[in-house]
Amino acid sequence: MSTMRKSEASVAAARQALKRFLGLPGRPVVLTGAGCSTDSGIPDYRGPSGAWRSRQPIQFQPFRTQLAARQRYWARSMVGYPRMAEATPNGVHRALASLEARGLLGLLVTQNVDDLHRRAGQREVLDLHGRLARVRCLDCGQRSSRTVLQGRLEALNPTFAASLSRPVVAAPDGDADLDDEAALATFQVPPCLRCGGVLKPDVVFFGESVPGARVARVRRALEEASGLLVLGSSLAVFSGFRFCRDAAALGKPIFIATQGITRADGIAQTKVDVPLGELFSGP
Repeated sequence: MSTMRKSEASVAAARQALKRFLGLPGRPVVLTGAGCSTDSGIPDYRGPSGAWRSRQPIQFQPFRTQLAARQRYWARSMVGYPRMAEATPNGVHRALASLEARGLLGLLVTQNVDDLHRRAGQREVLDLHGRLARVRCLDCGQRSSRTVLQGRLEALNPTFAASLSRPVVAAPDGDADLDDEAALATFQVPPCLRCGGVLKPDVVFFGESVPGARVARVRRALEEASGLLVLGSSLAVFSGFRFCRDAAALGKPIFIATQGITRADGIAQTKVDVPLGELFSGP
């Protein structure tokens, strides 16, 4: 049998396994990760082996306390955000919205911050890590538009992109890989317009905790669900992996579809290693 036929057979078997899982009485909770958005042109953090593709993302404490960390983050974000903002839902997002409309899915919990599920028409979405399209002041709490902040960033740093010594490489979550220390040191970070405080994207950084109300909502949904469907996530981060442990403790079946290893491979009843775009492109 050729490699192509093996691949086709694997995808066909995965589709049948997913169909059986969705046919269980009730509706599953869905947990999605970066693998759902890669076909929209948004890079993921880890490869199939679970290792970081490049550098680790920003940590909350340095961002909160160090101007240099904020300069680095917002400089990269100013350059990388337009690509994120222009991304559109792909076939996986649309397929999940269609399954929800047919009554086959329950709450969709996404670890992504791109809002593509909602833009594809998904109605019951919980943004576990927040949404990048909003900005929050760490001092007064005011939320504002990331698009508006983009204009302020560009106005304060009109020649920044042109001053970089090497081409920009796109990174996950509206970020970009920049290592030009001289340029980063001159980057101007705008303050909160209300209080002059520190602005941060309204997302959960590494080193922060997911708000308890979000976790509680997912756990309530799991109690009523037919199982847990995990799509495009290595589950390396505890904020998502915890729900696999919760599902296992409740005796709920876990179905994982992603490329590469995951932290929950040992407790999942079904694991398929196929591209999500192929899994959801068939009947």
